[in-house]
Amino acid sequence: MENLILNNHPDQIYYPIISFNYQTGICDISGESYMEETYKFYDPIISWLKEFILENKTLEFNIKLTYFNTSSSRFISEILEILKKYKDKGGDVKVNWYYKNNDPDILNEINDFIEETEMDINALVF
Repeated sequence: MENLILNNHPDQIYYPIISFNYQTGICDISGESYMEETYKFYDPIISWLKEFILENKTLEFNIKLTYFNTSSSRFISEILEILKKYKDKGGDVKVNWYYKNNDPDILNEINDFIEETEMDINALVF
């Protein structure tokens, strides 16, 4: 299995930067997410995560999204549900969601995701 790196071009502002490291289990998603055809972007991410958890390795998922649209929100929810199922089966998972202190909207979104997915998410200010 290889690392997953998507959109490491800062001029593509509608797409988040994805850096999933197979060796360390550290998965970062950052930036903004409001592209069209969201499924085309998120499908390989979801596939990678499903394959990774079969390895039964420690996973740290770091989210640093400053904005995302409704379509992206659905895929984020799906990712969190995958991570929750993995954790419920004994997988070692930690989810950190970093947000700016002056952005209460993102904090509200984090709380909504916690309620919706029942996933433990550490809300951290950056």
